[in-house]
Amino acid sequence: MEKREIAVNLPQDLDPVYSNRIQVAYKDDEFTFVFLHEIPGTNHARAKAIVSISPKHAKNFSEVLSKTIIDYEGKFGEIKRASEAKSNQDTEVTIRGYS
Repeated sequence: MEKREIAVNLPQDLDPVYSNRIQVAYKDDEFTFVFLHEIPGTNHARAKAIVSISPKHAKNFSEVLSKTIIDYEGKFGEIKRASEAKSNQDTEVTIRGYS
């Protein structure tokens, strides 16, 4: 596989976004990720970013994310699933307002 280098331009006014929930929707030609910030102690969340990508890019994203998680766990230890972690958060959440 040929390797390429891409120069990335990060605008100075681009702010980082924190998300503690994600909603994923798809149709035949795209996957859409809605990154949400759930407000603790409430049943409300605010959409922080919406990103749509092609199915091919979604598949590549999945593979890159899986590899990155394996690398992370090799360095910092296993990440516990939400259902395994001791938490007072619900493990099953229905998100309304975007589909």
